[in-house]
Amino acid sequence: MDKFTTLTGIAAPLPLINIDTDMIIPKQFLKTIKRSGLGKNLFDEMRFNQDGSENPDFVLNQPAYRETEILVAGDNFGCGSSREHAPWAIKDFGIKCVIAPSFADIFYNNCFKNGILPIAMPQEVVDVLMKDAEKGANARMTVDLDAQTVTTSDGEVFTFEIDSFRKHCLMEGLDDIGLSLEKVASIDAFEAQADIARPWV
Repeated sequence: MDKFTTLTGIAAPLPLINIDTDMIIPKQFLKTIKRSGLGKNLFDEMRFNQDGSENPDFVLNQPAYRETEILVAGDNFGCGSSREHAPWAIKDFGIKCVIAPSFADIFYNNCFKNGILPIAMPQEVVDVLMKDAEKGANARMTVDLDAQTVTTSDGEVFTFEIDSFRKHCLMEGLDDIGLSLEKVASIDAFEAQADIARPWV
């Protein structure tokens, strides 16, 4: 998993509440167990018309937001079914940070396991960030995980809270497997002792 330290990028405004995981990645795309390739179907039913053509009104199809790395969204983002494909699709598209007033718990936890930073901030702060995101590609936000700040294109700084363990994992690029591998010396020592104590196993 890539380390997350500081991100400066284009932020896309998606001022919708209750964006559920089926809106993020519709059920027909859940047949794969691979984490790659799902970005092309992110927000599929909003991004594309029935004939497969792009919906020009959807924010991520607009030229200014095609390289979006930060998403500013409405309340209760990621609600619905507990599909890990949702953060997979977000990450594969290139979005590394989602800012919203609140998140569904399972989606929130899955983000950290996949190298995405979900930031919960008060509605009045999200409103300011949403307006900044509406400025387009020239308005780049900066997310500093170490300092726990989000800075608008105008230099306005807002702080956010994050669990210290989750912060550590993101900054060090550690998923569940990576955390286990940090203990590999202890695991090897235990297995060696176990082999001596129980050679018949």
